[in-house]
Amino acid sequence: MNLPHAYSAAERDALYRAIRERRDMRHFIGGEVADALLLRLLQAAHQAPSVGLMQPWRFIRIRSAALREQIHQLVEQERQATAEALGERRDEFMRLKVQGVRDCAELLVAALPEGREAHVFGRRTLPEMDLASLACAIQNLWLAARAEGLGMGWVSLFEPQALASLLHLPPGAKPIAVLCLGPVSEFYPEPMLVQEQWAQPRSLDELLFVDQWGAHE
Repeated sequence: MNLPHAYSAAERDALYRAIRERRDMRHFIGGEVADALLLRLLQAAHQAPSVGLMQPWRFIRIRSAALREQIHQLVEQERQATAEALGERRDEFMRLKVQGVRDCAELLVAALPEGREAHVFGRRTLPEMDLASLACAIQNLWLAARAEGLGMGWVSLFEPQALASLLHLPPGAKPIAVLCLGPVSEFYPEPMLVQEQWAQPRSLDELLFVDQWGAHE
């Protein structure tokens, strides 16, 4: 049944294809992202839903090669710390490619702004909804990038205060994601961590409950 406000079948197929084929990319081939295209992607991010219309996303475009290298070093430091915390999976983790900071065409940092406590609408009991709103913006960016044929990777291996200091964030602001964006030789046919046998995805049936936690049809 086609609902009156539904997109055409071709439009729906394209939307679901972008969702299905989106990948957290780690392998990039340099190149560039045209300014007009980057602006289009960021506009898609900016159109994300946000609780109380607070729009708690700030994007920093990293243009300096020296600054990019400093961010790479922060990621490498956390990669080593994560490996040690993983114990017996340390060596397995160290074989994974976990970031493309040096290789991607564009590097962005997504951050939450200062002063978020002033936004009460929708956050009085769930203050973390500012983070949820930023995540929606990042997802918009990710899907738009896939539709445009660009890869994107979300890197979370960094110490937030160190990155905040490096980028001169004001007190109260917090970096959430280092986003690698650019051309890729191919998209992974399945999530890279599945390909590398690090983890296996779970089926929706396992995660969908009815009426109460843990109850299934």
